[in-house]
Amino acid sequence: MSTQTPLLARYAEGLFWMARYMERVENIARLIDVTQGFEMPSQAAESWYALIRINADEEGFADRGYERDAASVKRFYLTDADNPTSVPAAIAAARLNARTLRPVISTEMWMQLNMLHRELLHIPPASLSGDQLSRLCARIKQGVQEHTGITEGTFFRDEGWFFYQLGRSIERADQTTRLLDIQYHLLVPYGPEERRVTEMTQWGGVLRAAAGHHAFRRVAPPGFSPADVVRFLLTDTSFPRSVLLCVSQIEWQIATLRSRYGLRGTVPALERIEELRAALAARSVEAVVEAGLHQFLDALQSDFILLASEIGTAFFRDWRPLAQTQEQTQT
Repeated sequence: MSTQTPLLARYAEGLFWMARYMERVENIARLIDVTQGFEMPSQAAESWYALIRINADEEGFADRGYERDAASVKRFYLTDADNPTSVPAAIAAARLNARTLRPVISTEMWMQLNMLHRELLHIPPASLSGDQLSRLCARIKQGVQEHTGITEGTFFRDEGWFFYQLGRSIERADQTTRLLDIQYHLLVPYGPEERRVTEMTQWGGVLRAAAGHHAFRRVAPPGFSPADVVRFLLTDTSFPRSVLLCVSQIEWQIATLRSRYGLRGTVPALERIEELRAALAARSVEAVVEAGLHQFLDALQSDFILLASEIGTAFFRDWRPLAQTQEQTQT
């Protein structure tokens, strides 16, 4: 794929969204896992409903007639295939994109994704409680990581590779902000005494959910503070899931598509990336936390939505593949 033709646009968009959906599947499992770890009997319903709020799913959740309780939130994200933000819907969308990409992805990628799709499309209700839920989340994460490893080892390094990486980087950055945001929502219901008791345990849980606990311990000072965790997940350029590292990768991926493959229309996206960099560098993490972490994360999420739209305008505007769902037009 050496020129920007309709065929390239078709495959480029499919690769971009396949990567986003697979990353989304893994991050739903991470959010579910950390929420279960934080659950306190007196606040269970509110803790689980925080997931609905940070994903802006209040309307869809209510429209589908769910009760505002833990069991309903688990079903909404893990077994409801008609919910476009659920695991079954995301893995189905990834597979549908992959099916249109059979000429450009490896046989191993297709086979593994197909098997994972069959496994996750119908998750049994018994898997949604207790230790079984933890095992389910671990299996979902493992399945996506298998996909990532197979892709790394078998996918041809042309434009398609960079579009795949671009989709994954945007989704990963967005989902890291949501993982941080859930900590904000889960601490809000508690009073000062409860906060002091639970805060550090919960921040440790956020690190584990982001697969960053051991990496953080390598660089964190003794007796770390919540601000240290926020700084690590937002700005550490050595941690794969930090927002700043993902933004740097997005910038490099777009610049490579522009310089190596001659793709044009990238200026708005690159300008948006500079705005994201500036937002991450403008204030200290302590100042961000004091002024309002939730508001800051919400602004970052809005910027990622705009960035995805600008990438779509630059590269995909002349093509809407068969695999595109309504959710595929959104972040």
